[in-house]
Amino acid sequence: MTIRVGIGGWTYEPWRGVFYPEGLKHARELEFASRAVTSIEVNGTFYRTQTPKAFKSWADQAPEGFVFALKAVRYATNRRVLAEAGESVQAFVNSGLVELGDKLGPINWQFAGTKKFDPDDFGAFLALLPEKVDGVGLRHAVEVRHESFGCPEFIALARKHNVAVVIADSPDYPAIGDLTADFVYARLQDAKAEIETGYDEKALGAWHARAGQWAKGEAAEGIPTYGEKAGKKGKRDCFIYMINGAKERAPAAAMALLEKLGKS
Repeated sequence: MTIRVGIGGWTYEPWRGVFYPEGLKHARELEFASRAVTSIEVNGTFYRTQTPKAFKSWADQAPEGFVFALKAVRYATNRRVLAEAGESVQAFVNSGLVELGDKLGPINWQFAGTKKFDPDDFGAFLALLPEKVDGVGLRHAVEVRHESFGCPEFIALARKHNVAVVIADSPDYPAIGDLTADFVYARLQDAKAEIETGYDEKALGAWHARAGQWAKGEAAEGIPTYGEKAGKKGKRDCFIYMINGAKERAPAAAMALLEKLGKS
């Protein structure tokens, strides 16, 4: 069981001179960021296909034990009929992401806020997600943003396929706290610009406690659940990202939560 806390991406101009030291070459930002946090969610993979060379370069720059989560390509999820996404799913998983090696973390399949739950079509999509590529195991998470997903049928479907439901802390999207896979994926998107660490001490304490509950295989207190209580699966790896919200505060928020976890 490992709890990793990270940020979204590593190229962001407002971080320069604040998170990144003055004068740090842009080419060394990933090297620096991957030693300040323990995971990064890559957003660029959502918009365009990356090359095996790029994935290998990222892996080479990050230290041992570091993990990249990848946003899956939007062409697979931004469509009316999800059951027809097979070609896009295969193109993404075969684009060279296995070059990350043991630094390959979960894949986040993100859906638009307008996408409603259709049990047959969504079930067909989940069936398209491969368990392995080139012998490398894959872990999948779905980030759903429409309130219609808050129902027992969706939770049962995600559990059937061992797919995690992304737990969102957002003023814009519903939170679904059910544990549906053998890992947990959370995106904390409600940081405040006026708070140096994005989340105040009380909020950081609450997320620290929830991370501990997830790691033990328990649903976190204070987050709605919709399905049957998850069966005991033992300890779970956790991936927690400080992302969006006041993005300029994301590195400080991630490091503050990591500090709390290091003391617990």
